[in-house]
Parts: sequence; C-alpha cells; structure tokens
Amino acid sequence: YIFVSVFLGNIKSAFDKNPKLANLLLDNFFRDAVQRCQASWRTVVATGAQLGIPTPAFSTALAFYDGYRSEQLPANLIQAQRDYFGAHTYELLNSPGKYVHTNWTGHGGNVSASTYQA
Repeated sequence: YIFVSVFLGNIKSAFDKNPKLANLLLDNFFRDAVQRCQASWRTVVATGAQLGIPTPAFSTALAFYDGYRSEQLPANLIQAQRDYFGAHTYELLNSPGKYVHTNWTGHGGNVSASTYQA
C-alpha cells in the first residue's frame, strides 16, 4: 500500500504542475523514471520472448512507449501494402499533402488522388 500511495502522489504532483498534461510520459519525473528503467524493461521483454514466456502487458507497453516517442514509424510499409492491394494511395514524406499511387505490378490502371487521407 505504501508503494501505491507514493506512486499516486507522483501522479497527482504531475497533474498539479500541469492540469492539462496529456500523458504522464510528458512529465519530467515519469519521463526520467521510464528512461532509467528502459534497458531492464527491454531485457525482461526479450528474455520472455526467448524463453517462450508471454509478457503481454510489458511488451505492449514497450511497443506503445517506442511508438509514442518516435516522430516517424515504419507505417510506410502498411501504407505501401494498402496501396498495392487496394490503390489507397500514400503521402510522400518529402511533399506533405501530396498523395500518390504506385502501379506496383505494372498491370492494370493507374489512379490518382489529391484529397484522400486515410
């Protein structure tokens, strides 16, 4: 119970400092605490995977953490797959707002879209 009350106190303190805090990872205390523990966290997830021990909460939280702090993610692969199978188009990183379709197979017709946003 002591751990819970201290932890809740840290959460309260973060929101007292910034009532509009969107995520605890944006608070200095929590950002630094997670950063300090990151190597051990990754070791737990990797060891669990190597031994065939499921760690769904740890691994999902780690995936969220990695995604949350990344400006760009490899979602471009998913966008390419969607474009290949359904001509959904994708946005060019070097031309924000420009959506294009690639004729990946060389067969079939071409499509274009300038306002479609997935």
